[in-house]
Amino acid sequence: MKVEAVKSEGLAHNSYYIQSGSEAAVIDPRRDCTIYTELASRDCAKIKYILETHRNEDYVIGSLELQNMTDAEIGHSKELQFRYGEHNLVDEDTLNVGHLKIKALYTPGHTNESLCYIVFEGMEPRMVFTGDTLFAGSVGRTDLYGKDRQRTQAEKLYESIYEKLLMLDDSLLVYPSHGAGSICGNAIKGFEPTTMGLEKRTNPYLQLSKEEFIQKSIDTELFVPRYFKRMEELNLNGPQIMANMADPEMLELSEFEKKRHEQNMIVVDTRMPYSFAGSHIPNSLSMWLRGTSAYPGWIMDINQPILFVLERPEDIGKVTSQFRRLGFDNLRGFLCGGMNTWQEAGKPFHNFRTLTASELTEKLSRNEVTLIDVREPNEWTEDSYIEGALLIPFAELTEKAGSIPKDKPVAVTCSVGNRTSIALSLLEQAGFAQLINALGGMTAWTNLGYPTTKRFSSAPQFPSSFLPAA
Repeated sequence: MKVEAVKSEGLAHNSYYIQSGSEAAVIDPRRDCTIYTELASRDCAKIKYILETHRNEDYVIGSLELQNMTDAEIGHSKELQFRYGEHNLVDEDTLNVGHLKIKALYTPGHTNESLCYIVFEGMEPRMVFTGDTLFAGSVGRTDLYGKDRQRTQAEKLYESIYEKLLMLDDSLLVYPSHGAGSICGNAIKGFEPTTMGLEKRTNPYLQLSKEEFIQKSIDTELFVPRYFKRMEELNLNGPQIMANMADPEMLELSEFEKKRHEQNMIVVDTRMPYSFAGSHIPNSLSMWLRGTSAYPGWIMDINQPILFVLERPEDIGKVTSQFRRLGFDNLRGFLCGGMNTWQEAGKPFHNFRTLTASELTEKLSRNEVTLIDVREPNEWTEDSYIEGALLIPFAELTEKAGSIPKDKPVAVTCSVGNRTSIALSLLEQAGFAQLINALGGMTAWTNLGYPTTKRFSSAPQFPSSFLPAA
């Protein structure tokens, strides 16, 4: 038996290839699927099954894509009316892969159709693929059906974990669908696989009474990106096959200029934030390369036509894969020669001012700048923020821009500066002219020992005292 994890960095998504003899299965595949067929070819194995733990909400699942490449059969829960797939599985249904038996375990909570998969070698259970039900050091979020239904979902999740998963042997390897950095759970640890015994001893959610577990789930604030609903639709009905799509074109300057002015076109600049701050095409969106793995879905229309400015032309392959994992298929092209071509042609460009943490503290003491902290709500609670900063997650900036004063320059901070660059480009699109990148973000601020404060978790997400009147 062989198990290999295929990690999608940024999304912190784990899919799995499992092989026994001449047969293999893939669990929760990503949309760009060649890696699974390469693994099977290496092992002289045929991919027999593609198994989904649930209708994923944070990426386009690659089941149909992989089936188109292999003729494997797709299995998922009967509790949701999927428009594709050959196996609608119920609790304790089994499938055979080589010498292995894979048993479905119905574990609702994160979603109502969630399944885990226990793998047996002979009569012995060896591992369990837990999807978004159980993570290393955490559990799945329970708010996807709305806050009004969260108590019910948290109760279901508790029962799935405590009455089913925790009944399994301590020696079982646990393979979750997400690792550290995923927004599908709170404070997920960065080690996988874990074991059932380790989770029983160390996972903070598994040390709680039922009511404590439910309340902790309800109290945890996790951002729900706007693209989640679209991912759920695609994963229910099946996305377009990528083999039928054209790759983004390499565009000479004149072609790029012409397309840039087409209706609803947006230019996404994937260079690092310090490069974007130095010069960028006016009103382009900053989205550093690693950030393209998740953040486009937080702030962009999934159907919007997109052009790219790249650090290196070979980046287009990674950018294309990462955007398509999020369902962005309208990728038109990229500028040949990148920003150098633009500047050398004498085209107009914008830039942002920068401040060090020590310069920022001086300007704040003299009330010379408005400071915005664009991190996520849990970071203001679990870490800290600068007293007097406006607390607005970058994904909310466009709709809240009208509440931000324009009487003085606006400085923006996050943890280190990457999300700051996204935020600054959004503010530029909203008409702000005096924009400043606080270099080093809160990491630099706290390392220098400057004062901070914390927000109580019981406070509303955007307290009125944090935002000026409209």
